[in-house]
Amino acid sequence: MRAIQVTQTGGPERLESADLPDPEPADGECLVDVEAAGVNFIDVYHRTGLYPRDLPFVPGLEAAGTVAAVGPGVTGLATGDRVAYNGVPGAYAERAAVPADRLVALPDTVDTRTGAAVMLQGMTAHYLAEDTFPLGPDDTCLVHAGAGGVGRLLIQMAKRRGATVVTTVSTAEKAQVAADAGADHVIRYTET
Repeated sequence: MRAIQVTQTGGPERLESADLPDPEPADGECLVDVEAAGVNFIDVYHRTGLYPRDLPFVPGLEAAGTVAAVGPGVTGLATGDRVAYNGVPGAYAERAAVPADRLVALPDTVDTRTGAAVMLQGMTAHYLAEDTFPLGPDDTCLVHAGAGGVGRLLIQMAKRRGATVVTTVSTAEKAQVAADAGADHVIRYTET
């Protein structure tokens, strides 16, 4: 299979195309044909060595695709299921062996690109709005970077819980994105 591999830490030039053996799903794993991989800051931190990993490695911690094979002991998933996952190293590859308990079924209304992109950001926004401080109708929350991935999702989750949302952004374009996501008040911090 084709994959992106890092054999030496550094800049983006350290991302190398490689032919690697296809992974085999072990007990409790599924083989996923990766259709889209999420790209996050942690991937850069791994590549540069800021967050060390054993070399060589295939970067990427989240992806989405189709279950190609089901390993022993897996229930509730079948070949052909559309899934997404987060927190499993090696997403920058054509295939990945993923623990079944890390796989989330994708609804028909969510394409794999969206599924791969939303896992980490969605979990971050969810724990902020639901667990860290369960927002409600009597709450006002401040969301920095309201046009970013986490910011946009957090605005929507906070509004869904009934909270009033104040957000900060840097440009008029980002102000529109945050407003379209549902923010009640948008502050352009470059002006105010």
